[in-house]
Amino acid sequence: MNKQKRLEIFERLSEAIPEPETELNYTTPFELLIAVILSAQATDKGVNIATAKLFPVANTPEAIYALGVDGLKEYIKTIGLFNTKAENVIKTCKMLVELHNSEVPDNRKDLEALPGVGRKTANVVLNTAFGQPTMAVDTHIFRVSNRTKIAPGKTVLEVEKNLLKFVPKQFLIPAHHLLILHGRYTCTARKPRCGACCIYDLCEYKDKTE
Repeated sequence: MNKQKRLEIFERLSEAIPEPETELNYTTPFELLIAVILSAQATDKGVNIATAKLFPVANTPEAIYALGVDGLKEYIKTIGLFNTKAENVIKTCKMLVELHNSEVPDNRKDLEALPGVGRKTANVVLNTAFGQPTMAVDTHIFRVSNRTKIAPGKTVLEVEKNLLKFVPKQFLIPAHHLLILHGRYTCTARKPRCGACCIYDLCEYKDKTE
């Protein structure tokens, strides 16, 4: 795939999705961090239901830490892996208070040192909360990148590096959510909705559907 085709792909995606944003509900970088930690192997919708109850009660590192592991579990028990997530969130809150003045770090090293925060979570926070050009490659982005041939790769890290290399500079920040939303609603896993796709003629997927 050449540079001009990639540019046109992102121009069209931007027209089709004029406000590419996360579907997780949050109002502060800290709320986003907690929501993303909770979203591992869970749906955004499920996380939003839990945080709609949690955040009005506790939405700072101090307040969530004060709930304790068992207290936090009561709010997030509808989410998968809630036992492990509760422990990680409480540990993360403790570290934010003790090491970061209760602020969410704006760099990868400090974010990835937090319990429950891996490279993908760090990338989401850096991109969404701090406007940094990072790519959090989830299943949707991995699929779309390989299927369209925008940035093919055999591993998540390879796709991430190729996206940072190939995505036109003006789209580096919104590309993360453009690709997620395109994968979630159009370029779906089992049967892509090629007939409703705005980049149908530019995509290099061989097995297009009607």
